[in-house]
Amino acid sequence: MGEYRVIDGAGEFEQAVAAIAAGEGPVAVDAERASGFRYSQRAYLIQVFRRGAGVFLFDPPAIGGFASLQAAIGEEEWVLHAASQDLACLREVGLDPARIFDTELAARLLGLPRVGLGPVVEELLGVHLKKEHSAADWSTRPLPQAWLEYAALDVELLVDVRDAMAKRLVAARKTGIAGAEFEAVLRKEPKPAAADPWRRLSGLSSIRSPRQLAIARELWLERDRLAVELDLAPGRLVPDSSLLAAAKAQPRARRELADLRAFTGRASRSELDRWWAAVQRGIAETQLPPMRVPSEGPPPHRGWAHRHPDADARLRTARPAVQAAADVLGMPTENLLTPDHLRRVAWQPPQPADAEHIGAALAALGARDWQIAATAQIIAASFVEAEQALMDAESDPS
Repeated sequence: MGEYRVIDGAGEFEQAVAAIAAGEGPVAVDAERASGFRYSQRAYLIQVFRRGAGVFLFDPPAIGGFASLQAAIGEEEWVLHAASQDLACLREVGLDPARIFDTELAARLLGLPRVGLGPVVEELLGVHLKKEHSAADWSTRPLPQAWLEYAALDVELLVDVRDAMAKRLVAARKTGIAGAEFEAVLRKEPKPAAADPWRRLSGLSSIRSPRQLAIARELWLERDRLAVELDLAPGRLVPDSSLLAAAKAQPRARRELADLRAFTGRASRSELDRWWAAVQRGIAETQLPPMRVPSEGPPPHRGWAHRHPDADARLRTARPAVQAAADVLGMPTENLLTPDHLRRVAWQPPQPADAEHIGAALAALGARDWQIAATAQIIAASFVEAEQALMDAESDPS
């Protein structure tokens, strides 16, 4: 195995693009970010492999635009593992595939017991991949050679994996299903930004008063501003647990905040004025945030049995029926039908709740045609069974 180099200059980049364009077959693509280290989710390394061309490792911050690479391979099939994790950062630099083959998703559809890249490569090719650098800080420069070897192997075997999986999909008669799922990943719209992103604060449910919630909000927002400014992961400045501790303590003086032992983190004392100002804003807030915000979806299922027994019966009857159908198809239940889709139609079924109308409801939620064909009739029958069971229980209280 030779020494790998990172391409970070315009001349080298164009030479690499020409070599990739002259290659043949699908193009394996991967991206490495610095999650947990940086605030942004940008790519800090992009790996590309094509038969007849070899492996190329690109430095996105140094290169900037990838227009010529996009022009060379944009219409080819791209092979990615867990494509949904990388498409956003690839699109950020101008790399956007027209067609994909997602080896992680294919592994799920084939019912492989483990779907991480390492286990999949070992299962299909008999090659053991070391994954010790998966959580590395890829914004590091220069990147160590061991990391580059790891990154290169992430794409070097991916086309071989794709070919082996394609054969298994044909044998399992799942080629059409896989194509529909790949297209769904490619066309999926990004989630809209949360109205109150600060409510993602880990452990927020332990807050007991609106005043504490206001302090937690101001601390979270202040940490987020600093994290953006420094391009550092927020938790590396002050962890969530420390923000919660400060919010619950409701310190009345800067010194109280400084003396709070649970308020830790690399920026907890160096930016103390910043945090104290946030606490003061929370204490002075006159329009306190609500403890709970209404959800557009159904309430948590744990409360259905007592408050909404009809919906609970429908869901409890349909779940195992859908799971049994997934078992027959040899795939995880969540790949046969998104659990939230089933919850929503059980909570508010269409009328009449027959296969046709349930199928239409599932389609409106984003289910694919093959998923509807495999589940709509099963769900409709389950709802009838649930309704009958409730009627029987009412007529025979004993």
